[in-house]
Amino acid sequence: MRDSHLKTLVVENSKVHCKIVARMVKNHDDLNLVAVCSNAIDANRIIKNHKIDLILLDIEMPFINGFDLLESLDQKIQVIIISGNSHNALKAFDYGVRDFLLKPLNIDRFYNAIRKVLTNNKRNEIQEDKEFLMVRSHLKNKKVSLREIKWVEAFGDYVKIITDKEKVIALSTMKSISDKLPNDRFLRIHRSYIVNLKKVEKFGCTSVEVDQHQIPMSRKQKTKLEFLIEKIDS
Repeated sequence: MRDSHLKTLVVENSKVHCKIVARMVKNHDDLNLVAVCSNAIDANRIIKNHKIDLILLDIEMPFINGFDLLESLDQKIQVIIISGNSHNALKAFDYGVRDFLLKPLNIDRFYNAIRKVLTNNKRNEIQEDKEFLMVRSHLKNKKVSLREIKWVEAFGDYVKIITDKEKVIALSTMKSISDKLPNDRFLRIHRSYIVNLKKVEKFGCTSVEVDQHQIPMSRKQKTKLEFLIEKIDS
């Protein structure tokens, strides 16, 4: 089944507020706490190495503040700003953040902000559900939602399409499948594998991890993978 939890990063300079926000995230049924950090440098590193859906971002941080981090983000990750200064609100919304929360945090305001994020996420999913791949499987035409594809692998004269719900054996070639998939969201990382970039959890020089599965990658594709993951919508 598809993981519907939003992968969440907490970036908070205050140790006290960091614990409070992390606890709120852990107690929310729709959120999955990926990491917490106290500065933008560590946050950037985490964002580059993990799929993040939501950032709960403090503004008042040393050296590189929350606005600086927002400007550096290439991915369209949803952001909720947390600040002790109400004067930051107007500027925050100029960056297209989903909501602005004033310290000390109010639990009802927090839940309301998360509802906004979830609503926007669901709207994006509905739009993506309109996109599908048509394949020939077991002598029948079958629609496979692009959003649900994890990866595609070569399987003799067939291909195996691994989705959130099932494995589809389709009569096709890897080249044919690759040509049909949008090249800004899918990448053929190996002659035998195509991955959905939105499903990549982490990667190294010769492999990527998708749903805790290690998938081999050609070394020459690593640079392209990094570039596309930085640009892809989250």
